[in-house]
Amino acid sequence: MFSRIMIANRGEIALRIIRACREMGIETVVICSKADENAAYLKQADITVCVGPADAESSYLNIPSIISAAEITDIEAIHPGYGFLSEVGHFAEVCESSNIVFIGPRSDVLKKLGNKTEARKLAIAHKVPVVPGSESVIKSQQQALDVAHKIGYPVIIKASSGGGGRGMRVAHNDISLVNSLAIAQREAEAAFNDPSIYIEKYIEDTRHVEVQIFGDNYGNIIHLGERDCTLQRRHQKLIEESPSPSISERLREDLCKAATKIAKAVNYTNAGTVEFLVDKLGNFYFIEVNTRLQVEHPVTEMVTGIDLVKQQIRIAYGERLNIKQKKIHNQGVAIECRVYAEDPHNGFRPQPGKITTYYHPGGRGVRVDSHVHAGYDVPPYYDSLISKLVVYQKTREEAIACMRRALNEYVIEGIKTTIPLSLELITHPQFANGNINTNFVENLLSRN
Repeated sequence: MFSRIMIANRGEIALRIIRACREMGIETVVICSKADENAAYLKQADITVCVGPADAESSYLNIPSIISAAEITDIEAIHPGYGFLSEVGHFAEVCESSNIVFIGPRSDVLKKLGNKTEARKLAIAHKVPVVPGSESVIKSQQQALDVAHKIGYPVIIKASSGGGGRGMRVAHNDISLVNSLAIAQREAEAAFNDPSIYIEKYIEDTRHVEVQIFGDNYGNIIHLGERDCTLQRRHQKLIEESPSPSISERLREDLCKAATKIAKAVNYTNAGTVEFLVDKLGNFYFIEVNTRLQVEHPVTEMVTGIDLVKQQIRIAYGERLNIKQKKIHNQGVAIECRVYAEDPHNGFRPQPGKITTYYHPGGRGVRVDSHVHAGYDVPPYYDSLISKLVVYQKTREEAIACMRRALNEYVIEGIKTTIPLSLELITHPQFANGNINTNFVENLLSRN
């Protein structure tokens, strides 16, 4: 097994990986920026290295600085977490050329699936349904208009690289499409250093369902079931759960088969998530592959009993998957509420600043993944996710009741958070009966 791993990330996911490594007897080197160098979670690392100033471009996205730190600290592998460089093929390629193991898919797979237009082509070639859209990246306004007229409005503009809702815009007519193109391209450039975008038909009244996959270096590929990520705002997930409460066993089986088919087509290794839209008639459409560990991975961990981070590390080390598909039995129900330092009733405006009071919930079936504490200063430079509250119970009704109780216990003062919105969503009758779609949150807020 590896003796020392670098964690090229920050916050709760850095702490999550540190904990897994400690349990496996692996030393950790954790990078940080100037803004994070006094963060409490860094005390759990064996070594910390400051790789640059506060802004992400100069630190957490600074490949030369990170590789230099890796070489100086004599690490064997790098875990990229999620976000930042986790899906950047060039970074994985640099690691490979430096004889550093990248804990994730191979660089060629990252490049193939990380570009969503190429991933669409792959799905089409293997007869997995896709949302109608452009066959390649959009290079001009006229091309965008031609595609929109062909598939019909509304359409959605998407960044070819990355995810997390950045570079996404919905257009309902020619004027909004032309205006949104430049905005989407700027957002994609800023977030992923790649301004290329493509266009898909915007299918309304859908659910967002994703399948967790794993592959090793010996051709073994499995799935760990699905997660429902329908409750979103601006294409950024708020609440996830497993299993999905609104799909049939047949559809669940079809989704998992489609996900493993795509994974096998590229000989996928390590952790990944294949994402789909499901319409109200039960039709499903492939949308993308997230070639990394997901923010919502604890949901799958709870219903399977499998530590996904440890599996990632073992596979990267060269071990075979020690899990057989027929031995995976998802049980119970898990729900995750993401806690953002944002004001949901003021356009989700970020809320950097000092947390004056912090008390997290506990009790049977409650898990909190967070790096913050009373006195912590939420920096303004990065994603505003500060905590993930996860519950696990035998039934969905019990899980909802547990989450309601946990959200009421959670106290974060000094800044505004999305906890009140999560409580409103989790207690809404339509959530309880599963009658929601990806527009539910926006519609709810517009009525408030």
